[in-house]
Amino acid sequence: MYLIVTRAFPPEIGGMQSLMWGLTNELSKNFMIKVFADYYENHKKFDSGANFSIERVGGIKFLRKVRKAQLINEFLRENKVQGIIADHWKSLELIDTDKRKYCLIHGKEINHPNDSLLNKRANKVLNSVEKVIANSEYTKNLAINKGVDQNKLIVINPGIDPVKELDKKSLEKVERLLKVKTPRLITVSRFDKRKNHEKIIMALRNLKQSYPDIVYISIGGGDEEENIKQLVKELDLSGQVMFFKNISDDLKNSLIAKSNIFVMPSIIHKTSVEGFGIAYVEAAQYGVSSLGGKDGGASDAIDHNKTGLICDGNNLDEIYSSLNIMISEKRYLELGKNAKNLSVNFEWPRIIEKYKKILEKH
Repeated sequence: MYLIVTRAFPPEIGGMQSLMWGLTNELSKNFMIKVFADYYENHKKFDSGANFSIERVGGIKFLRKVRKAQLINEFLRENKVQGIIADHWKSLELIDTDKRKYCLIHGKEINHPNDSLLNKRANKVLNSVEKVIANSEYTKNLAINKGVDQNKLIVINPGIDPVKELDKKSLEKVERLLKVKTPRLITVSRFDKRKNHEKIIMALRNLKQSYPDIVYISIGGGDEEENIKQLVKELDLSGQVMFFKNISDDLKNSLIAKSNIFVMPSIIHKTSVEGFGIAYVEAAQYGVSSLGGKDGGASDAIDHNKTGLICDGNNLDEIYSSLNIMISEKRYLELGKNAKNLSVNFEWPRIIEKYKKILEKH
């Protein structure tokens, strides 16, 4: 039996939640699994549909962490457990066991100044586990730079589920919405500084001169939302930008499938960094090429010049010229075709084999 210890788990929505669900679900096809997850409202209906046991722990943050660790330590004493897989170094900090531990790392949560208290705490945990599983080469190199033992590190990219057939009604709705608008750019992400919506909008103003029918579809919400909407007004781009929030998966996927370029030239903002960028791969599944930023793990998800382009997200000219290269002569068609062919490498049945290889070594 393996324990999955996680702070992020469905029915809560988010990238980490999807990752931990996909990993747990696939592992449960090969091993006995028990999950210790944080409490989330309306979890009972979701949990009852899972084919493994899920124990939820509630309460305020610090007490929840202590209580969860107590429950896990108790469970470890009373049951035969082969190992523990955690979503975050903090999930392992209070667990007292000689069982093999594996910890996923994502980028942002280990990006603390060297020799700071958080850096020392993270390293103490990470250097005591069997394997540290980085979501990208970027995150692996960041961990080495922060003091994690290189021999413990392995890169396994996050997995994705194979795409389901698109909903016909949603596709028709998107066609009606977009009509003659072309080329079509899209971003699906939270509005925060790291995602760089601001520079996308500024590049759009220049692209509009050459491509008057261009459209930029932005799906998501977040702290920077009002600032971005204000910028769109100031630059007189209301006719070129469409905002969507809290929409169904069917509509979101149809909007992606009907777009030409997924645009997210991420940057490093303070300690916040894009460790991988699963959104690029999800777009690739629909044959959509991507423009990503060189800061972070986008290079693991985008094969530069083959499935999309990587640019300097801090350089507005580079974002503009990269988009121009992809749009002119419809180069995005060839890049998108390659992206779709390579996206199968990220599907969970292939990714889980890498996890099995680590677990079965012992």
